[in-house]
Amino acid sequence: MRAQGIIGAVIMAIGGMCPLLRIPIIGNWNYFDLDQTLAITFYVLVLVGLLGAFTQKAGLIRFAGWAAIALVAITLVGVYFKVNGSFGFLHFKKLVNLAAGMVKYKWGWYVILAGAFILITVRRPKVAVVSAAVPAEVAI
Repeated sequence: MRAQGIIGAVIMAIGGMCPLLRIPIIGNWNYFDLDQTLAITFYVLVLVGLLGAFTQKAGLIRFAGWAAIALVAITLVGVYFKVNGSFGFLHFKKLVNLAAGMVKYKWGWYVILAGAFILITVRRPKVAVVSAAVPAEVAI
């Protein structure tokens, strides 16, 4: 449980630094380039996952994974609406679609989701109950 939580949190942290969007002329953007508030929230969730791994709290690790997936979904929806709304000054629908189509989603999203998937699959280890053996009575 501890190793799986650490690996998932580290993969999520690496995914936040990977390119998430490709914007023409500007280049690749990671989480901090998108929005610092979302990036800080994301890395707080990474720290919550690490804290859960070191304290061996499976519920805390799973919470960090599910919350990261929700944050990624909110970010993707926000990016979509921001990209399509940023070109609202153009009066031609075809030109707006062309400009919005230039912004490409990159592979960093998959790395984040892979780390979050590792976190949500953490299970509490089963504890084996060992009962003290009672000696059988000896018949005389």
